[in-house]
Amino acid sequence: QLVESGGGSVQTGGSLRLSCADSGYTYSRYCMGWFRQAPGKEREGVAGITTGDHERYANSVKGRFTISRDNAKNTLYLQMDDLKPEDAAMYYCAADLRFPPPGGGWAYWGQGTQVTVS
Repeated sequence: QLVESGGGSVQTGGSLRLSCADSGYTYSRYCMGWFRQAPGKEREGVAGITTGDHERYANSVKGRFTISRDNAKNTLYLQMDDLKPEDAAMYYCAADLRFPPPGGGWAYWGQGTQVTVS
């Protein structure tokens, strides 16, 4: 089970740190990703990290967002700096044994946490 937290409302240029806690005991075996979906838009990938800590970012967030994982705490993070209004969305974390999973079909998803930027 994946549970996101850390969303909220910030002003343009502000920062937030999202967390995604995994209650499973095999967390370290999974590749993890952050996704977001704004109203009326399709879900998009934001960042991903492999079991070997290889990171990938969407071009729109490179240099502003940082994904990381703490396997000892079974937790995934997304540090978001210099937030822009276009970053406002529901943010979801996902897990899969493959990176990326074929067809984008990640196996496990959280319920999401809302980020608002004004």
